[in-house]
Amino acid sequence: MMRRRLDSGTLGTLAICVGASLATSASAQSPTPPAPPQSAPILIHGATIHTASADESVPAVIDGGWLLVRDGRIAAIGAADRMPESDPAWETIDATGMHVCPGFHTMDTQLGLIETMQVRATDDRRETGDVTPEVVPAVAINPDSDLIPVARSGGVLLASVVPTGGLIPGWCSTVRLDGWTPEDLAIEDRAGLVVNWPMMTPVRASWMRRSEREQQDRLEQRLEALEEVFESAKAWAASGEDRASDRRRAEIARTLDGGRPLLVSCGSAAQIEAAIAFAARHGLKIAIVGGPGALECADLLASRGVAVVVDGVHRLPRRRHDRPAEPFELAGRLHAAGVSVAIAASEEPAHERNLPHQAAAAAAHGLPPDAALAAVTRVPAEVVGIADRYGSLVPGRSATLLVLDGPPLEVATTPIAAFVDGRRLDLSNRHTRQRDKYLEKYRRLGLIEQ
Repeated sequence: MMRRRLDSGTLGTLAICVGASLATSASAQSPTPPAPPQSAPILIHGATIHTASADESVPAVIDGGWLLVRDGRIAAIGAADRMPESDPAWETIDATGMHVCPGFHTMDTQLGLIETMQVRATDDRRETGDVTPEVVPAVAINPDSDLIPVARSGGVLLASVVPTGGLIPGWCSTVRLDGWTPEDLAIEDRAGLVVNWPMMTPVRASWMRRSEREQQDRLEQRLEALEEVFESAKAWAASGEDRASDRRRAEIARTLDGGRPLLVSCGSAAQIEAAIAFAARHGLKIAIVGGPGALECADLLASRGVAVVVDGVHRLPRRRHDRPAEPFELAGRLHAAGVSVAIAASEEPAHERNLPHQAAAAAAHGLPPDAALAAVTRVPAEVVGIADRYGSLVPGRSATLLVLDGPPLEVATTPIAAFVDGRRLDLSNRHTRQRDKYLEKYRRLGLIEQ
């Protein structure tokens, strides 16, 4: 038998072909098409409606309520005694015994930026460099990701997607989880600038290879770098130069008027206090992401109106002196202290569907139920500046909502229908297709009814 020797060029071509094959199979493309535009007004009636509204004039819960959707927005909402007479041209949904709430909004996620952790070709989470404010995730999100329909099946209809790594890895992009293209998905491509705040004290642990002096020097360098970045952007903005002349300074300058927040990833109370002081010096709006140490400076957070995105409820305590229940109780204790709280799933993108379960766990450990629902609907919208359009069921706002077969934060509850901007979504996904495949197997065997 003749054996052909593979030269380096042949091996390189083979490696490329194999890599492309793996990437194609791993980055499975969802066959579920985006929802068609709303074609007629929709009247949903008979449901228990959870508005998640911050307006005291709007009831938090309307029993046996109704809402009318026109042109993708909520036209009216109310109790049964004031329900309008249905028009034959309307789509009418009898939701008696069901619940309606805003679509869940996941934060601090890489949904759409990565498909499979083991395949590098599907990973767009990080750009090269330590300071990359020009990175905008909205342009890199894969609208055909197989993970998006899975998240939607759990009621997650909005996502604030962030890049990872570095001191300033880029912007947070807030998207709707339905559309043909990244542009269709985008609500705000620059909803907040992400900052990973440096550690404020040296780490004393067996895995740390840097000395305390080296760690302190690095801390000072990174804090100086942050100051220089924002001072430089201020000077550049004051010069009146065209934005195209310096993209990085132009992106930092977008935050200087306080309109777009810094989403600062912090762990300890010292980091949170330093980040708040930094924001005050530069006149910046800020929100804290993570925040296991937030309770230690809750009074400061409440007095400054700084929201905290609790990064995961289903997790282990992060500090050795924390009680086992600390992750479950943190959101409730912050809320009791007057801090505005959002909840992020803090899981791999494949598990974002568990977001309402995390809010449910917080509700079971001290966070009032209405606040727990707001933590995954209205408050995330407030943090990223879209609460005038999304996050609550109020006339004039987007009809991005769920019809559920039980209370929103019950673990056994399942979405029956979901709407994004009034468009009814197909809730099928990879999991339901696999389920249906094997149910068919047992039907053919006569083990279950046809």
